[in-house]
Amino acid sequence: MTELLTLAYPWLRAAHIIFVIFWMAGLFMLPRFFVYHQEAAEGSSEASAWVEREDKLATIIMNPSMLIVWVLGLTLAYYLNLWAQPWFIAKLVFVVLLSGYQGWLMGYRKKLARGERPLSGKRLRMLNEVPGIAAAIIVILVVVRPF
Repeated sequence: MTELLTLAYPWLRAAHIIFVIFWMAGLFMLPRFFVYHQEAAEGSSEASAWVEREDKLATIIMNPSMLIVWVLGLTLAYYLNLWAQPWFIAKLVFVVLLSGYQGWLMGYRKKLARGERPLSGKRLRMLNEVPGIAAAIIVILVVVRPF
């Protein structure tokens, strides 16, 4: 198994990074979609089109990408034996938080589809900063390894 992982390592790492990019793109796009959705008149064809766009983004890009990121990331962590590295544990915490953030986005998407609009556009714009901050921290942890 280790020999196979050694041969596949560069491809696994490349795929992990590619799917992180896809996942992050979705995490940036969906809250922006929510802002536009909330600005559309309730019950309008525009609001209905936003529901469809949000569903496609979630089911075609975000959910599969997050799953693949987790599978490849855990495979790489196993291969590199990173479980005792403090920087890796910190990174893992932020990835768990991003996964939870996505779960919250999926729930909010369903509320919008039902016509509920509990958050303001301003609050949604602020929430759009969450993945960027998390991504910056994760990159610093992986590249700089401050501890």
